[in-house]
Amino acid sequence: MSGIRPTGFLHLGNYFGALRNYVRMQDAYTCYFMVADLHALTTLDETKELKQHVRRVLAENIASGLDPDKVALYCQSHVPETAELYLFLNMLAYKGELEKTPTFKDKVRLQPNNVNAGLLTYPVLMAADILLHRATLVPVGKDQEQHLEIARDFAGRFNTRYGRDVFPAPFAFNFGEQLVKVPSLDGAGKMSKSENQMATIYLADDDETIRKKIKKAKTESVADPTAPMPASIENLFQLLQLVCTSDVVSKFRADYEAGAIRYGDMKNELAEGMVAFISPIREKAGQIQHDESYLKKVMEQGAAKARASAAVTIELAKEAIGLIYC
Repeated sequence: MSGIRPTGFLHLGNYFGALRNYVRMQDAYTCYFMVADLHALTTLDETKELKQHVRRVLAENIASGLDPDKVALYCQSHVPETAELYLFLNMLAYKGELEKTPTFKDKVRLQPNNVNAGLLTYPVLMAADILLHRATLVPVGKDQEQHLEIARDFAGRFNTRYGRDVFPAPFAFNFGEQLVKVPSLDGAGKMSKSENQMATIYLADDDETIRKKIKKAKTESVADPTAPMPASIENLFQLLQLVCTSDVVSKFRADYEAGAIRYGDMKNELAEGMVAFISPIREKAGQIQHDESYLKKVMEQGAAKARASAAVTIELAKEAIGLIYC
């Protein structure tokens, strides 16, 4: 189980941190993937464009290879059982631990005039999303590891308090590979849906925008190629590995080690690799996004699958708590 908020545009980090694994998992596991529109309400000042954002995220999921017939692809708000489990888990959450969550501190910094209760209990809602399907595998990027730890804490806390093993412990899943954190083009942290937009490659970017962004990517001269590689250069190599062939990566690494690398050539190769990778996703997503009847069918079908799973979990949770009276 996993989900993506419909705020901003999906980017390369979303693809390699989550979407790629969604697609790989769909043939081997029972999967529930959602558009986290309730989560989005914690930071949105207005919701006029929410419908459009939800459609775009659904379209980009499908364009990236996700098959709605194989998985439950749904909107969070279409599964009311989520809110019910969220309420139960809030009884097990403590103000002090939620205030210490790094993501809460970050959001307070970014929106000091809108520190709402939903923002504080964001990790509880995320735990409810996962535990609602009693999921054990969560394909997310490296930056979500702490939220998963919190979800495990709530699962264990519920089971201990009510004396039944209702919820298994969820863990990050990446097919045994290292969790991916895609670096920004400016070398300052990871790609973001809302921040440092010129340093982020979005799945909706057109070809020339991609080339322009990569051309402006940060580089620096290196006096001693045997010294530790500067972060900005390491970032470019990491991005090159994502979209170019191994021989291209090896060629530029050899040039770097020989002190003869031409960053302009490297950026051109990276830009064309990015264009070749993103353009098919962008074009397919654009077609899907404008097919309203198809997206309506996808959402209804996904919600039905998700609610069937959720109903079983809610019944188990109520029995454990003691809320079944007859």
